[in-house]
Amino acid sequence: METQSPASIRNFAIVGHASSGKTMLSEAILACGGSISRMGSIIEGNTVSDYHAVEKSRQISVQASLLHTQWMEKKFNIIDTPGYLDFISEALTALRVSDFALVVVHAQHGIGVGTERVWRYATEFDIPKLIVINAMDKPNTRFDEILEEARKHYGAGVFPLNVPINPGPGFNQVLDVMRDEIVTYEPGGSGKYSEVPAEGEWKARVHQLHQEMIEHIAESDDALLNKFFEKGGLSEEEFRAGIHEAVQKQHFIPLFVTSAETNVGVARLMDFIAKFGSSPVDRKKVTGLDSNDANKDVMLTDPEPVLHVFKTMSEPHFGELSFFRVYSGTVTGGMELFNVDRNVAERVGQMFILNGHDRKMTPQLGAGDIGAVVKLKDTHTGNTLCGGGRKIRLPKVVYPQPSIHAALQLSVKGEEDKVAAGMAALHEEDPTFLFRVDSELHQTILSAQGELHLEVLVDRLRRRFNVHVELTEPRIPFRETIKVPADSRYRHKKQTGGSGQFAEVWMKIEPLLRDSGVEFIQTLTGQNVDRVFVPSVEEGVRNACTEGIVAGYRVVDVKVDFYDGKMHPVDSKDIAFQIAGYFAFKEAFAKARPCLLEPIQQVEVRIPEDCLGKIMGDISSRRGKILGVDVEGQFQVVKALVPADEMYRYSSNLRSLTGGRGAHTERFDHYEEMPRESELKVMEDYKKRRANGTASNTQYH
Repeated sequence: METQSPASIRNFAIVGHASSGKTMLSEAILACGGSISRMGSIIEGNTVSDYHAVEKSRQISVQASLLHTQWMEKKFNIIDTPGYLDFISEALTALRVSDFALVVVHAQHGIGVGTERVWRYATEFDIPKLIVINAMDKPNTRFDEILEEARKHYGAGVFPLNVPINPGPGFNQVLDVMRDEIVTYEPGGSGKYSEVPAEGEWKARVHQLHQEMIEHIAESDDALLNKFFEKGGLSEEEFRAGIHEAVQKQHFIPLFVTSAETNVGVARLMDFIAKFGSSPVDRKKVTGLDSNDANKDVMLTDPEPVLHVFKTMSEPHFGELSFFRVYSGTVTGGMELFNVDRNVAERVGQMFILNGHDRKMTPQLGAGDIGAVVKLKDTHTGNTLCGGGRKIRLPKVVYPQPSIHAALQLSVKGEEDKVAAGMAALHEEDPTFLFRVDSELHQTILSAQGELHLEVLVDRLRRRFNVHVELTEPRIPFRETIKVPADSRYRHKKQTGGSGQFAEVWMKIEPLLRDSGVEFIQTLTGQNVDRVFVPSVEEGVRNACTEGIVAGYRVVDVKVDFYDGKMHPVDSKDIAFQIAGYFAFKEAFAKARPCLLEPIQQVEVRIPEDCLGKIMGDISSRRGKILGVDVEGQFQVVKALVPADEMYRYSSNLRSLTGGRGAHTERFDHYEEMPRESELKVMEDYKKRRANGTASNTQYH
């Protein structure tokens, strides 16, 4: 197989809000390009890109799939990405290695929260965007409204290159603005079409749009603008030559209409991509860091190979598969490269170009191309591999922090090692998934982008590693503190026939300001207690604070003063004063009007305006405090403070209330005192767990 020239490659990610039709658009592109003989369907579970078991069962995309086809002598490297924000890392990595983004919007639902998110990421990566309004064959489509929405969101440069003539069921005709034609697509999903010149009202409309388009292109370049004013317009040749550059600058954002399921409008979209879409030549350099952390450019024309691994995944029969883009040079099978991030050598094994699960072996891949390699021994997502003695680290994607947490519970004993290995492997594939063993809560806590993300991860864990696990509600890290000062005098005395134990500790405690921790001081006077025992008393106090007094949670915001006591010349020792300090603190704490503090989350919810009332009401029902509502385009952003105890499975509730059009983020903000009714429930739960033997044991007996 010949190495593709960079100018003939089109690398693009298909991104957008959930259920906008990205996978079916990918399927239609493959069908038009002849890579598949007939289109599959989501319902039948036989599309090229959704080939994982979980994708077939849930009928949604959960992983980015690498696809390719040929069109007009150009190679299309397509990355079909999930739309659910739970899997936003897949879209992020795809955009990182793409030369432009194909942003898909559903013709009924319009611009969603997911659309906004991927648009923002594409802008951060400085790649152009093309918009596709898909599903024009559905009832109640809103082409004109969505076009206006897009212009409000993304600027006046958004411009329709085709217009639906008969939107709704039976849709098969578009007005082609560039060619002044009406294009009619054949039934049956073949993608074939016929063309006739626009007539009547359509002729007038296409003429007007064509003139507006020429003005847009002219305004993107000073030289073209001068020609436009000098000659009163641009020639067709000048106009077409300016389109590519206008798209690169995003002065001109082309908008297309399609029905992916019936393969209407897709071929003309592909024509535009082949003729005017971005190629690796348009992103001819990427800036990385050398061994001294100094900026270093990797040029497309550099002879030494430099490649970026943007995704790793484990596949049955293949093992670990690494997806990569070549930024310079040519990579061949058997080549020795150096992993700059891991500081190890890697030998390149078998390389493939992919269409979902189907793989075609290739001996080499050139600059700008995308492929996959098997069995790299120590290379992970985000790593850079270099040849020819170069040592440059290309920039990594910064992923959003997880916003949802659950506890993992093992159903079968003895599988702990398998579960730990499985979670580590899943984290390597998906960096937005984190896990930790919480020593305070005595739970393994999984953190992810959403509930669906967690469910899919646990499903993978069960299938791939053959373990028996369930998700449960994580315990909330409440805190214990006091409201008033108190004191205690505790004597520890133990006589067992030989050397005994004796210590007496006099202690005062008082509340501190929030977030002050625990402050321990001693104000001993005289010789009642040797100062050598002060650290022993402090250790006892610290142990009690870690263990908790009234509900088994860590004590905070208390000042402890060890001011006096008594000792015995023979029986006083370290352990005696530890125990006395421990129980003296517990006694004083019980007298100081103890209370519980709960963590409060700062929550932001992005929703369409028509959902605002429902969301605000729901937040209030969760003991939330609304801080304000901001407007971002057509979306309302509700900012609130909500107790963490009320946020479990919130994203499922949000999806239900908004029809999947809302999204939220949350992060810890502060601790505050719990309402008495909630406090009593937590204390009662602690008593039950102690009675059942599931609460932590006391330090001293």
